[in-house]
Amino acid sequence: MVYREREAVGVRRAVRWASVASGDGPVRVLPDGCLDLLWSSRVGLLVAGPDRTAQVGRSVPGERWIGLRLPPGVGPAVFGLPAEELRDRRVPLADLWGRAAADLAERIEAAAADPTGPAAVLTVAGWSAAGAAILEEVACARLRAAGGPDPLGVRVAARLAAGATVAATAAEVNLGPRALHRRSRALFGYGPKTLARILRMGRALGLARAGVPLAEVAVRTGYADQAHLTREVRELAGVPPTRLLTPPVD
Repeated sequence: MVYREREAVGVRRAVRWASVASGDGPVRVLPDGCLDLLWSSRVGLLVAGPDRTAQVGRSVPGERWIGLRLPPGVGPAVFGLPAEELRDRRVPLADLWGRAAADLAERIEAAAADPTGPAAVLTVAGWSAAGAAILEEVACARLRAAGGPDPLGVRVAARLAAGATVAATAAEVNLGPRALHRRSRALFGYGPKTLARILRMGRALGLARAGVPLAEVAVRTGYADQAHLTREVRELAGVPPTRLLTPPVD
């Protein structure tokens, strides 16, 4: 699979990404606390809700994807509904936006038409920039219309991503545990404890992919030991960290 991503321009901490599947095989998508606005050459426009555990699907040779990954807490303002209504789901955008989704699909399909070479790398470099820019333009417009993302979501996600405890985060935003849990379900799709676990796994895998030994990763990210790290990753990702760090065999 050819995959590229870059930082979005108009939505803070969002990521534009694109991919072309080169073969037929399983694809494991790890939970990250984000909601994604997606376009697939096979199934069209989708919304990927916040996952509690990894989603495993199959790639279709030649299928092209464009995505805008919205950071935790931002998606509800873009899509117009609480994140918990999208949790662990892949929903056609037309179910949420109606005719506006059909208009957007026409624009994306025109941008994604492959005008020249068959090489996947060239395809990703060419059509993805235009298609991702359209997704971001629409997301920016909807954010502006909603008055921006809820500031609470930004604050809570930032504190948990930095490794703060749920109790410390609740105190910092002046909410009790029940109120924070209720607001978090609407903003992130699940409670703050689940979001903290998911974000900690992301930090741990980032360090591991940079070459930090797993035992040190566990210490630096607040796990009791490497065995604790392995159990948490297996629960959230479905496989141990060593499996995620092993390059796939072509």
